[in-house]
Amino acid sequence: MSRRIEDLHPAVQAKCRAHIAACHAEGLDFLITSTYRDAAEQAALYAQGRTAPGKIVTNAKPGQSMHNYRLAYDVVPMRNGKPVWGNARPEDAALWARIGELGEAQDLEWAGRWRKFREMPHFQWTGGLTLADLQAGKLPA
Repeated sequence: MSRRIEDLHPAVQAKCRAHIAACHAEGLDFLITSTYRDAAEQAALYAQGRTAPGKIVTNAKPGQSMHNYRLAYDVVPMRNGKPVWGNARPEDAALWARIGELGEAQDLEWAGRWRKFREMPHFQWTGGLTLADLQAGKLPA
């Protein structure tokens, strides 16, 4: 599993870098925890909490995640050099929300707004393509 911005689609690289810059302009920081995932890595994550130990972290099988198409990245906010994994405390929820808003300002979809399987760390951009388009081999320009 990659954490490298360079492993993302060029348009997502630019949006990710703009997201980082927007956060830094407000004194916020985050660590990228995942960018591109190949099919084997996606399968291992999908198995977690199902056929492998751990908590369920994704509903996407291989070929169903935007990470598989280099169109998504996951983050964790940093405060004083330490990751802020949860959002139960009001100040943590506000930090996640602001990072989400700044990502949305870069034309990224923030999964923190999803109604089903909300994922605070996840940002993606599809260039208007659907999962079916991507599975058929189309990629954004």
